[in-house]
Amino acid sequence: MRTDPLQVLQAASRANPSASKPRLLIAGATGALGNEVLRRLVGSGRFSATEVLAKEPITEGVRGVHATVILSDEPGEWPLASADVGVVLFDPPRLFHDRERALWTPAPQQLPTLARWMRAGGVRTLAVVLPHAPGQLPEALKRGLASLDEQAVAALGFERLLILRSAQKPATPRAAHPLARLAGWMLSIFKYMVPSSEQPVRTVKVAEFLAIALRLAPAGIHVAAPELVWQAAQGDMEQVARRWLS
Repeated sequence: MRTDPLQVLQAASRANPSASKPRLLIAGATGALGNEVLRRLVGSGRFSATEVLAKEPITEGVRGVHATVILSDEPGEWPLASADVGVVLFDPPRLFHDRERALWTPAPQQLPTLARWMRAGGVRTLAVVLPHAPGQLPEALKRGLASLDEQAVAALGFERLLILRSAQKPATPRAAHPLARLAGWMLSIFKYMVPSSEQPVRTVKVAEFLAIALRLAPAGIHVAAPELVWQAAQGDMEQVARRWLS
């Protein structure tokens, strides 16, 4: 009896359901944010495989997650890694986590080279989570491409480019001189003048918003200002994301 080709294709699809799912590549799967993004995206079941960039071999503790060991700190020197979706995070590793010390975290100035390497490896969707100190970006730049580096990334031809700006607590270095410490304490009152919409958002909320954006985003460049990320964290996140991406 002659076999129907359509039945063969359907059977093959059922036998390997992950064949049609995209492959995920994460640079900077460190820190509280990187750990939460990795957990949420892998747990979503939307990706056939997940690669994380590492400086040395590690034992993967999550099913479906594999480490790609890089040979240098310069993305332009790496062999290509095949993926469909790329995520770039800049959260520094927590040094008391052995696994995170082995992972690679990009520096902000490496973004264009890293994005070019990902694009050459087949990445069509790139998501970049950019923390910033509250109040330091002009209003126009919060909603657009804030630097020449980001403009260079946008020119690489990604089908979808997502840039999320999430507020970050400013550093509070401790001065050595007592008078300097007193002045710092007196000036610290100004931190309460930062608008609530620019206050730091919990990492679990940023990771959730990123996962929703990757699922819903149409083709094009989409930039989320800190206020939008904050607003999404306060209520119906998917509704906020749909309004933003429309």
